[in-house]
Order: sequence, then structure tokens, then C-alpha cells
Amino acid sequence: MSRPHKTTHSDNDTIVAIITPPGEGGIAALRLAGPQSLRFLSRFFRPSQSDNTEPAAFLLRHGCFVSGENEFLDEIMAVYMPHGKSYTGLEQVEIFCHGGRQVVRLILDQLVAAGARMAEPGEFTKLAFLNGRIDLARAEAVAELIAANTQSSYEASREHLTGVYSEHVTRIRDEIVGVMSEIEAAIDFPEDEIAPAGRTELSARLDSISSQISILADSYNAGRIIKEGFKIVIAGRPNAGKSSLFNLLLRHERALVNPAPGTTRDYLSEWVDIDGFAVNLIDTAGIRERGGKVERMGQERARSIMKHADLVVWIADISTKNWKTVLERDMTSLDESRMMLVGNKIDMVRGIAKRRDFIECKLIPVSCRTGAGLTVFEKELAARIRANVRDLTSGLVVTSARHRQKLSAAHRATRSACMKLGTEESLDLIAFDLGQAAHAIDEIIGRVYSEEILEQIFGKFCIGK
Repeated sequence: MSRPHKTTHSDNDTIVAIITPPGEGGIAALRLAGPQSLRFLSRFFRPSQSDNTEPAAFLLRHGCFVSGENEFLDEIMAVYMPHGKSYTGLEQVEIFCHGGRQVVRLILDQLVAAGARMAEPGEFTKLAFLNGRIDLARAEAVAELIAANTQSSYEASREHLTGVYSEHVTRIRDEIVGVMSEIEAAIDFPEDEIAPAGRTELSARLDSISSQISILADSYNAGRIIKEGFKIVIAGRPNAGKSSLFNLLLRHERALVNPAPGTTRDYLSEWVDIDGFAVNLIDTAGIRERGGKVERMGQERARSIMKHADLVVWIADISTKNWKTVLERDMTSLDESRMMLVGNKIDMVRGIAKRRDFIECKLIPVSCRTGAGLTVFEKELAARIRANVRDLTSGLVVTSARHRQKLSAAHRATRSACMKLGTEESLDLIAFDLGQAAHAIDEIIGRVYSEEILEQIFGKFCIGK
């Protein structure tokens, strides 16, 4: 379904919701959006200074909120925004009251009793999209910005919200449409058949477009890490110091540490901020050849978690004489491309020869007891995370699985069109491929959409967004 240039809320519908987090605070806020917003405000608001004139737009006014029975409920501030100049694009009112649970609920109840409808999750932002205030990609960025809890996730969602990403995607779409229009002109006017040189030129343009789409789609792995976090699993043999390292990275005693092997029977998971990135840090059970039934279950779970990790920090006890032989045996069953080796108990190691072994094994020596080597380890950890994440300053990082899916479809379609141009296949088939590519990108920015897509996107929002 094509999005009309502008829509209005149906049936004189005015919605309301609390737009601040639940709980007690200094201030709470409510938002009304719809053609009756100002009427509802006028019914319950008594300004401190009134000259009986129509409220001025965007003027924050002080007064009190009274009930339908004219009973004082709270001292408030209120602002009115006219149709076409608010966040939603509709007539809008925002009320700021004291942040107690009961007072904000009383004000909300009065507005609902007067005829306002409770807003659905994400409905304010959905209205902003439907009324042409923002495109669909920027609407999704609103939820991402609110959920951002690290510097990197904030930067990515901020760039999406400003429209840098949408503008880039739109330029790619325009390039596709440009090629398609030339193809369709040749279809409509057969006498203007595309010469071989013309096909070569169009093929080169399509190859460039396809490459741009591919680069953008491939950024999703970095975008997923930014949005969902980088998953690091701490693994190794029993009593190597996994839980101790886990606690050191968290800066508090989260895991139980005991010299007896097999203390950790199941995994522990915590979130930590490392160099501005959200990291899901997981401490697993020690892996060895023996152990009781429960311990073996923990080891199987540890192996399963390691398979889905972005990085496995394998920790070895380098205070034992045969640590290098044991490590080499362990490494035969591990994926070295996603592995970072750490040797614990450096404080118990003597001799230059062993220290040379650390370099040979590409192992970072640390002491979880004294903290020696921890700074070097954390710097390397941050570097490994950054190696998986693109530069965020361009704003061209895909953080949505839906966008990645549509970009992949557009890439396949442009590649298909490019190949058909080279083999001189029917221009109708080439135009069809390009139409499919443009349609896929249109679904990213919301030029076309379905109610199902909107439900999937805005249903994930909280009430008040």
C-alpha cells in the first residue's frame, strides 16, 4: 500500500498517554494528540494568568489541573502545539505535573473519562510517520535511541534519527529508478533500442549500485553488535581463573570463586560497558574430561554457548609445568578466528623461557589475584570489539534485521538485472528486476508499507513513544 502524502486521525480520535517512565520523580509528562487535544486541555486547565484569549502555540503556561467536578488535582505546566507543527503532525498538548504515581494517574483518568483514548504502543511515532513528519527508518530510530545504553548505540541511533541513513538509501533508490527509466523508455520506443555501448554503460552503473547496497547490507554484523551487544564467553579448564576474570571485568564479586575445580556448574551472564560498547559477558563451567553428571551438563552448555559467541576468551593456568601442551591440545577443538588467549597466574611464573612461550602462543599473561596485565588485556579486548564495528560517524550502519533483509533482496535484484544486461536478455525482465529492487528499498523508508509491517515495527515500542 502506498503511503499518502498526509493522513489525519480518523473519527475525531484523540489519544493520550503518560510519556515519562513509571515510578516516582520530580516531574511526569502526559501527551494528547488529535483534533480534540486543545478542547480537553481547556476543560481541565486553569491558567495562573488568563486574559480570555486563545492559547498561544508553543507557549509553556503555568496553572492547575482540576477534575470534572472542579476539584484541584495538581499544579502543572502545559503547552499547546497546532496541527501540522507537532511531533505527531496533529494538534497536540503536553502536560507536565509532579511525578507521583497517583497524581499522574488521576490526571490521565480525567482525560480518558472525558473521551480521550489510551494510546497504543508506539502510536505517537506511528502518527508522525503516517503524517509525513518522519520516514519509517527514522521512526525505527526513535525506539533505538530511547533504548540506547552505550555511547556506540547512541551514536548509531542518533545518526539514523537525523536522516543521514535514510538520505543514503534514498539516493541508491533514485539511482536504481534512473536506470530503470532508461530501460523502460527503450521498451516504450523500440526504435530507440539500447546499443551495445549503452548496455555496457548501464551495466557499469548497476554494478556500482549493487556494490553500494552490498556494502550497506554487510554492515549489519557491526550494527547487530551495536544494537544487541557483543557476546564474550570466558571459557577454559576448571580452576584456571574464569570466574575471577569475570569478576574483575565487572568490577564486583558476581561469580563464586573457590579453589576446588568445577565450582561453576552453569553459566553466569552480565552486561558491562567496554570502551563504549555493550558487552554480554558470560562465565561458563570449566571444560575437562571428567566430572559428575551436573558438571558435565554445565560443560555441554558451555560448549553450546561458545559456538554462538562473538569472541571466546580462553583462559589457561600458566603456573603449571605442562600448560603449553594442554593449551595446544585444547586449541585443536576451538575456532581460533574467534579466540583470544589469556594466561592466568603470571604472579606465580618465574623464568624468561616461559615468558617467550607467551609470545609464541599469542597469549596475554595476567594475574587475577594481583591485577597484573589486566590493563593490557582490556585494551586488546576493546580493540577486538572495535575490529568488528564500523566507523559510526557516517551513520551508514544497518542495525535492523528487517533492513538487512530488504537490502539483500535489492542486491539480488540488481545483480540479476546486471547479468541480464550483459547477456542481452529481454528489457522487460531487466525492468522487472529493477522494480523489485526499488520496491525493497521503498519498504525500508516507508514509501510502501503494509499494516503488518507497521504492527511489527510499532508493536515493539512502549506506550508513550
